[in-house]
Amino acid sequence: MVSGNLFHCRRNSWPAEEYVGRTALQLLDFDGGSPPEQAWRRRLNSHANLLKEFSVTFMEAMRMMSLGLRLWSYVREEASHGRKAPIDPFTKEKCKPSASQGVPLGGMGSGSISRGFRGEFKNWHIIPGLCETSPIFVSRDGGNKKYSSVLSPGHHEGLKKCNDSGISSWDWNLSGQHSTYHALFPRAWTVYDGEPDPDLKISCRQISPFIPHDYKDSSLPASVFVYTLVNTGKDRAKVSLLMTWANSIGGFSHHSGGHFNEPFITAKDNPPVTFAIAACETQNVNVTVLPVFGLSGEGHDSAKQMWDRMKQNGHFDRENFEAGTSMPSSSGETLCAAVSASTWVEPHGRCTVVFGLAWSSPKIKFQKGCTYNRRYTEFYGTSERSAVNLVHDALTKYRIWEEEIEKWQNPILKNEKLPEWYKFTLFNELYFLVAGGTVWTDGQPPVIDEKPSPGSNQQKSSKRGTRDTKQESVKDNHVKLTAEQVTNGGDLANGEEQSVSKYAAVHGPQMAKATNGLGSQEPIPYLLSKNGPENVGKFLYLEGVEYIMWCTYDVHFYASFALLDLFPKIELSIQRDFANAVLYEDRRRMKFLADGTSGIRKVKGAVPHDLGTHDPWHEMNAYNIHDTSKWKDLNPKFVYRDFAATGDMSFGRDVWPAVCAAMDYMNQFDRDGDGLIENDGFPDQTYDAWTVHGISAYCGGLWLAALQAAATMAHRLGDRPFAEKYKLKFIQAKAVYEAKLWNGSYFNYDSGTSSNSRSIQADQLAGQWYAASSGLPPLFDENKIRSALQKIFEFNVMKVKGGRLGAVNGMTPNGKVDETCMQSREIWTGVTYGVAANMLLHGMEHQGFTTAEGIFIAGWSEEGYGYWFQTPEGWTIDGHYRSLIYMRPLAIWAMQWARSPPKAILDAPKVNLMDRIHLSPQMIRAMNEINVRKIAPDNRCFPSSAFRCEC
Repeated sequence: MVSGNLFHCRRNSWPAEEYVGRTALQLLDFDGGSPPEQAWRRRLNSHANLLKEFSVTFMEAMRMMSLGLRLWSYVREEASHGRKAPIDPFTKEKCKPSASQGVPLGGMGSGSISRGFRGEFKNWHIIPGLCETSPIFVSRDGGNKKYSSVLSPGHHEGLKKCNDSGISSWDWNLSGQHSTYHALFPRAWTVYDGEPDPDLKISCRQISPFIPHDYKDSSLPASVFVYTLVNTGKDRAKVSLLMTWANSIGGFSHHSGGHFNEPFITAKDNPPVTFAIAACETQNVNVTVLPVFGLSGEGHDSAKQMWDRMKQNGHFDRENFEAGTSMPSSSGETLCAAVSASTWVEPHGRCTVVFGLAWSSPKIKFQKGCTYNRRYTEFYGTSERSAVNLVHDALTKYRIWEEEIEKWQNPILKNEKLPEWYKFTLFNELYFLVAGGTVWTDGQPPVIDEKPSPGSNQQKSSKRGTRDTKQESVKDNHVKLTAEQVTNGGDLANGEEQSVSKYAAVHGPQMAKATNGLGSQEPIPYLLSKNGPENVGKFLYLEGVEYIMWCTYDVHFYASFALLDLFPKIELSIQRDFANAVLYEDRRRMKFLADGTSGIRKVKGAVPHDLGTHDPWHEMNAYNIHDTSKWKDLNPKFVYRDFAATGDMSFGRDVWPAVCAAMDYMNQFDRDGDGLIENDGFPDQTYDAWTVHGISAYCGGLWLAALQAAATMAHRLGDRPFAEKYKLKFIQAKAVYEAKLWNGSYFNYDSGTSSNSRSIQADQLAGQWYAASSGLPPLFDENKIRSALQKIFEFNVMKVKGGRLGAVNGMTPNGKVDETCMQSREIWTGVTYGVAANMLLHGMEHQGFTTAEGIFIAGWSEEGYGYWFQTPEGWTIDGHYRSLIYMRPLAIWAMQWARSPPKAILDAPKVNLMDRIHLSPQMIRAMNEINVRKIAPDNRCFPSSAFRCEC
């Protein structure tokens, strides 16, 4: 639990010397074996407590009962089709999550394997498995001293059921008392300081190719383990390291039979395998293999026999390289393989042993039939047996990877002005871009497998997606798009004609209607990625491992700072996908579970909530709690920031038609013509359990930022009419927003009359954060911005456990947590990072770092709740989590963005572009009419059927 005095921690609170002896650090300080000065650290014998999940209150359960029943029915329906529902709070994993995670393996988008800080492989996002370990065998001259142990304390989880011939028969002699783990993503160090041999210091360095702006190697499914050995004894020591692996393709498939293993030596160009484990053979290191052993030993050596042979000989037979492919496994049998690397280490000598791991899963297939090639196949081909080439390149290039990683990280790590906790937490939160279920394709169209519906006589067929060759143009200040329509490949329901249509967007207050004329049954055209060096493929990442929706946009708004800073071409690719999506309409019907109503899946002009689950890019909006075409935050979040950050005029022109359509779409929510959108009396925003009435600080502020951003973008692209229109709307809306919501010290939650309308929302200045991050002028006077941020700091941060938990979403003016709903009383990790970034942008450095440190203390510190490398969406004030391994905490990179804005923003002219947008006489007359208009009092009625109030 979080202790009361932890908040006032020392500046240098994580020195390596407190975990590893200074002598050991000095001895290991060659070839990168010594852990860095700044890293997240744990002793291997640390207790991995079970994590506590949140629960709703009785009143919350009563309010959500109808939703819960509909959601339960939907989950069962999806299960009947063999699919997992995007949101399923009813199905719990058999293994409860624990505080045991570490740095994951591999690059981005090719499947990942997580590794616990105690050495176990876990949480696979490609191929779950069993029996992956790193044992060590040591014998010294004279033969009177021998040591053998798996390099992980205790028995691996789930192995106790194995019989005595399985890996439970191995020596598990490591206590972990003198062994420590040091994490600085994408690398990690495990230091064994005299375990199991008191006279042997060992460092295992784990390296994965996560390299900013490298769009090739960062896609590779490979990792390297570099062992640094130091013999402090008087006798020469023979050290044999062993890497073992189980042959499995997921779940319990290692029991399904039909698996086979084969040895290889890369120099001989032997046929590659799906998984490859390898070691570098040098003049001092001898590599041998055991291509096959089993947990039971039936037909093969058993795990126990393999272990006994290694204890006796310290290596396998060289003849095993000629063994060829093994016989396929039978049902219920698990095949494993082992690679041994042996070396002699002289007294007071040092040696390095390097292992590599790679996996080849070249195709990703979604449950509704579309199959894509992964990004790395651009460089290694589509053979499932390319893992040998991958592991070979990993073993030969890892030093280059490390040089690039250090070049990226050192300026931050060596900055003495930054808090210690911030330096390594900034990098470690990036774990999500590997472990967050990421998919990175080659950008080419899919092979679409059309499966017949149950009971039909249709035959399965496959076809390639097609390039959409229709071009958008910006001409005479008019956005002109083709209006081609194609129907989707889904079933018809309720006798209604359903289609997917491309949207024709034009300037003006009214949305253009889609043209008539349905074509043949085709899916949404799949647009290829840009040609040339800008083509980095297409990228997906999950909202969270419990909320399985790709690129959830309202959350991506926070998380995308990491991608935009480190992999800007990926961020622009995602933004192009959403720009394309804005201009389409999918008329297939779907049921919204919050109220039981139905509507079309994707409305033209609306930014989709997500890119889908089971058929991304083709079947968007997997989220079905609310009708997100009525959400007020999605469209405003879409505009300008990425254009401002990159200065990419080509990108700006590409997405401009979608920006116009997205902005014009929002006019329907300004029902009284005052320029400001109103919320509709339901949770129509990212806080999808927190109801909003009338004008809201969150959505209204985002709309103000979007108006200013759209006008500025229009000016830069030469679209004068659009620039004038939205500058006028901004001037009009800003006055209304401040008059309705500013109460003298902060902006009210909303303009309604509900009990929480005056609540202090931590995220009330999201619009100002958006504007400042985009290099735009402030939305409000600086004194108002700082006053609101200070109010948030004093109430939402410091009044909750003294600032040791982060910023609670809602706080009442009397200093009590807002208990309106479960989300108002939660602390959201990503929102807290965003609030901290906003504080940094406005010169409130102490408040900003103190606010963010609460997330570190509660989530990452040793005295916290144990959420390292699985940061959840949020937790309650008693530390119970909701939704582990979540996207939004990547917003910590917004803090770094605030400290070091991108070059395009820094180099932009230091003028207010809004001042350069000159209004025409007609616009000036309209503005004069606005200025004399009397603003209605706060308790007015809003002309909205969805909003109910009392006058």
